Amino acid sequence: MSGETKGAVRVVLRLEGLCVLVAASVAYSKFGLGWGTFALFFLTPDISFLGYFAGSRIGAVSYNLAHSYSGAVACLVAGLVLPAPTILGVGLIWCAHIGFDRALGYGLKYSSGFGFTHLGRIGKFPAITSNSTVKLDTTQ
Repeated sequence: MSGETKGAVRVVLRLEGLCVLVAASVAYSKFGLGWGTFALFFLTPDISFLGYFAGSRIGAVSYNLAHSYSGAVACLVAGLVLPAPTILGVGLIWCAHIGFDRALGYGLKYSSGFGFTHLGRIGKFPAITSNSTVKLDTTQ
């Protein structure tokens, strides 16, 4: 087992991501928070890519921490309970970002490398297993 999701299950998970994106965006609009702030901070979780400069293991950990729903939902709960509209806004933007990534097929990362996710391989490189070889065209 490769640890990646395939077939109809992958489609369902990507559709769930789309639903989270839509729900978080609608909720954001209902709370009357500014769309400029949404646009400004929507890609903030992607700063976690910088972890890959320290290697694929640390990169996967930093990416997964920033792209897991647990932190985002904790912000939502804190924002509603306290009440703290700024923290609520952070949680909604964060959930929307994660949903957007999942809808596009960018899942949580494995330490094997950036292209290895729980939603399947991403990128243009072929999957390499111990029983396969890759032939490169060197005639050019």
